[in-house]
Amino acid sequence: MKHLSGLDATFLHLETPEMPMHVGSLNVLDLPKGYAGDFYEDAKKFMASRIHLADVFTRKLALMPFDMTNPVWVEDNDIDLDYHVRHITLPKPGTNRQLQQYVARLHSSLIDRSRPMWEFYIIDGLKSGQVALYTKVHHAGIDGQAGVEVGKAIFDLEPTGRVVKPPRSRPRGNNYQLGMAELATAALRNTAQQYVKLFKMAPAIARAISGIARPDEKAAEKDAAAAPKKFNLFAPRTSLNVSITNQRTFAGRTISLAETKYIAKHFGVSLNDVVLATVSGALRHYLADNNELPAKPLVAGVPVSLREAGDDTANNQASMILVSLASDITDPVQRLKAINASSTSSKSTMNRFKAVILDDFPTFAAPWLVSGIASMVGRSGIVNLLPPAANVAISNVAGAPFPMYFAGALVTCYYPVSIASHGTALNVTVQSYNGRMDYGLIACRRAVPDITEIGDYMLAEHKLLMELTQKHPAVAGAAPAPVPPRTVAEPSDEAETEAETEAKPAAAARKKPAARKKAPVKVAAKKAAAKAPVKAAAKVAAKAPAKTAARKAAPKAPARKTAPAKRSSSASPRAAAA
Repeated sequence: MKHLSGLDATFLHLETPEMPMHVGSLNVLDLPKGYAGDFYEDAKKFMASRIHLADVFTRKLALMPFDMTNPVWVEDNDIDLDYHVRHITLPKPGTNRQLQQYVARLHSSLIDRSRPMWEFYIIDGLKSGQVALYTKVHHAGIDGQAGVEVGKAIFDLEPTGRVVKPPRSRPRGNNYQLGMAELATAALRNTAQQYVKLFKMAPAIARAISGIARPDEKAAEKDAAAAPKKFNLFAPRTSLNVSITNQRTFAGRTISLAETKYIAKHFGVSLNDVVLATVSGALRHYLADNNELPAKPLVAGVPVSLREAGDDTANNQASMILVSLASDITDPVQRLKAINASSTSSKSTMNRFKAVILDDFPTFAAPWLVSGIASMVGRSGIVNLLPPAANVAISNVAGAPFPMYFAGALVTCYYPVSIASHGTALNVTVQSYNGRMDYGLIACRRAVPDITEIGDYMLAEHKLLMELTQKHPAVAGAAPAPVPPRTVAEPSDEAETEAETEAKPAAAARKKPAARKKAPVKVAAKKAAAKAPVKAAAKVAAKAPAKTAARKAAPKAPARKTAPAKRSSSASPRAAAA
């Protein structure tokens, strides 16, 4: 028996039929060459040998009497894999868009709370000949980073897989659920422990609160310098900030991780700032199409991990910060810098309170009340009247930088599928995987019926930022490495008519061969050393135009493109596997 923390249980209490609180992913798989078996049966056998590696697959909820406090996790000794691992065949022609629409439909249904709260779907019928794996797990069990750890249990680094030691045999219990007296005793004991923990943390919490009234001068000056000039207490109202239904729409897009890093280094911002700027530019275009772009800047709710390094516990350890998307700024580069200033200020504030943020707190006699309020808020329409705290949820999760395999099949993409909520009908979650940045866009279908347009605008915004790196000088010390070639063959969909393609790598993001570049520099350096003293050389270098220095720092296009390079730089229809 293991108690859910206050944060974990919140995802259960806030769940309604209109707002399912599970997260998932969509992976498109390349089957082994010459494969002629039944992949669904193979996947089911594969999962049977792996489910003991992660608690989330083998535990279920035991509810407390009268729902007076948080439930507990208990081991399930009777797991029905035919229920948890399911098979779907897409109707012809089996396009990528059909796959995305089916995933949206699957993501809209609630998970059965009487069983371990996870479901896997093997989806075939894709015209590319590939198969897809869609997974969903309740958010009460994992957060984004814990989900990466769960992925380590089911994915391998080689097609042949690894030898997994079978679980130890345990005596099978006779009780399907725990007794009422046992649950009530456990509830009272856990509630008492939560109050003790809260009491012990009271001094630290008091110090953090007093820091608001009397902040450190250096920190305050730093925050003031980094803070954006325009930031409002509430976000502006848009068509994204409404009560939602249980209908979902989904789109997946892929952008090069190397190009995203190049943009970040060139402009001296973080990788996450580039992600936020990409989404911001896309939303500007999307809202402007219908004359809905507000004069005030849009605001993003960005999850921040509270997890310590090395902690792979399958629970939630995260908080949320608000970041201005600077959507009122027309220039993309100035917008990116404003986003960087806002995120830096918000992160600085969060770091001052990180140690005292509670992820476990007493909820005695509260669960039934929270559930009732959540249902009332969603169905009353009050969300449509209140000013939103954030316009969109944007999350960035660091994934595996190498290829992975599931049941012997190569994982070609890793699109996250997250949560749309009342007041925030659009959620954009990004997961890096093997040189890719896979964007998963999930939304309420009624609020965002044309989600593919937002995805296409994101690709266009990324391409624009890449082009602007050639027009704007790099920040001091920014000399990024050349963009490496693609390492994953992406799923194909030749007949796809929608613009579900990967962002075109800009020609300017590729360097000449190292030998050709280094030789002139080396010769020039020797000549300078021979002809002039160090002081004179420094004086000449100081007079060189900044524009020339920036041009030298940026990668240059090769004189002649080889056939493989041409294929990797063209807009490939393989990018939108999901």
